[in-house]
Amino acid sequence: MTAARGLRIAAWGVGVGGSLAAGYLGLVTGAVPVDVGVGRRTRALGPRSVDIAAPRETVFDVVARPYLGRTPRAMREKLHVLERGSDLVLAEHFTPVAGGRLRAVTVETVRFTRPERVGFRLVRGPVPQVTESFVLSETAAGTRLVYEGQLGTDLWRLGQWWGNLVASRWEAAVAASLASVKAEAERRSGGGRVNPRLVR
Repeated sequence: MTAARGLRIAAWGVGVGGSLAAGYLGLVTGAVPVDVGVGRRTRALGPRSVDIAAPRETVFDVVARPYLGRTPRAMREKLHVLERGSDLVLAEHFTPVAGGRLRAVTVETVRFTRPERVGFRLVRGPVPQVTESFVLSETAAGTRLVYEGQLGTDLWRLGQWWGNLVASRWEAAVAASLASVKAEAERRSGGGRVNPRLVR
C-alpha cells in the first residue's frame, strides 16, 4: 500500500467516524430525528399514576400554568413556549443528556381540556412519534393523575432498540414531573413543603 493510499483510507475513516458521531449527536439532542416512515414500531409509555391530596382544578392549574401563563423563571431552562393559545401551545422542552454536557430539545404541542386532560404530541425530537396524556380524575382524597403514552420509531429492530433507550430517559423525566406536580399541588392546598422547580 502506498503512503498516499494509506492517507486516503485514513481520511475516509475519519470522515465516516465524524459523520457517525454527528449523526448520533443529532439523534440524542433531537436535532436530526429519523422519520422515514419505514419499519415503524411502537411501544407504550407508562401507565403511571400518582394520588394527589389536592382538588382536581388545583392539579390542572399546576400542570397548565407554565404553558398557558407566564413561565416561571425556575423553569426557563426546561421550557420555552413558542406559540400560546387559549387551550393549545407549541413548546420546546429541554432535557440535559450525557451527564449535562448536551441538551436534548423536543418540540411538542400541548392541548388542555379543563379540568380532566392535558395531551402532548411530539413535533420534533429524538424519535418520530410520541403522544402522551395526563388524565385527572377526582377521588375521595383529592385527585388521581394518570400518565400514559405511546412512542414510535422507524427502521425495525434498530429503531426499536433506540426507542427503548429514549423511553427510559423519557419516563424518568415524567416521573420527576409527576413528583413535582404532586408536591406543588399539595403545597397550594395546604400540604407539605415543596421544591418550586417544577419540571416537565
